[in-house]
Amino acid sequence: MQQSRRNQTLRVMALRESPGLTQEIVDDKTKVMEVTENVPDHFKKLKHRFLGFKKDKYLQNLEHYQSLSESQEPKFMVIACADSRVCPSSILGFQPGEAFVVRNVANLVPPHENGPTETNAALEFAVNSLEVENILVVGHSCCGGIKALMSLQDEVNSSSFIKSWVVVGSPARIKTKAAASNLGFDQQCRHCEKESINRSLLNLLTYPWIEDRVIKGTLSIHGGYYDFIDCTFEKWSLDYKGSSSKTDEGYSIKNREFWT
Repeated sequence: MQQSRRNQTLRVMALRESPGLTQEIVDDKTKVMEVTENVPDHFKKLKHRFLGFKKDKYLQNLEHYQSLSESQEPKFMVIACADSRVCPSSILGFQPGEAFVVRNVANLVPPHENGPTETNAALEFAVNSLEVENILVVGHSCCGGIKALMSLQDEVNSSSFIKSWVVVGSPARIKTKAAASNLGFDQQCRHCEKESINRSLLNLLTYPWIEDRVIKGTLSIHGGYYDFIDCTFEKWSLDYKGSSSKTDEGYSIKNREFWT
């Protein structure tokens, strides 16, 4: 049995690596030892964390994890920033199977007319296939993506991938400049961090299959703001009954809460 498992592992390695390198490592046990011993310390830490997860969580809840291997029925779709300090599962305690998560720079949702991106591909799957009941857009304090957005010039002509992406949030930047022009740059960025969340919520409604579910009441959309400086979380929901004008006046905020 052990020999069979070892052979299966080697076959997986062969699929992931170039044939020449794989064969060289498999045939030379000394090199196998060298590869193992030369694993960087941070990967050794990951190994111990994984084995701890397997022992304390996976094996202790084996039936649950086996059911997840067959299907998933998350109630939440979460769009969060890629920032390493704001992992939504750590902050909000999501367990495997509870939230379908996509992370991008500045937790932006592009409007439907912008065309395909990884973010709206994930939205399409979460809403149409998984039929999630809630979409939560989570922003955060000290966001580098929002800082890049607020630093943009009026005419964006750059080869930078970051600038080409954050320009999606331009309406939030314009609104922030108009409302907070008397504030310093850092304060403007904080204002825009929240404004861009609301803009993303409005952009969600440009997708017909999202708008339809929101109007029917089978899908709710929410904003969240995590301040990791003082560890607080602000949550609110968008109230939308349908609007032919598609202006900001057709929406309102409800159920605002502060978790401190």
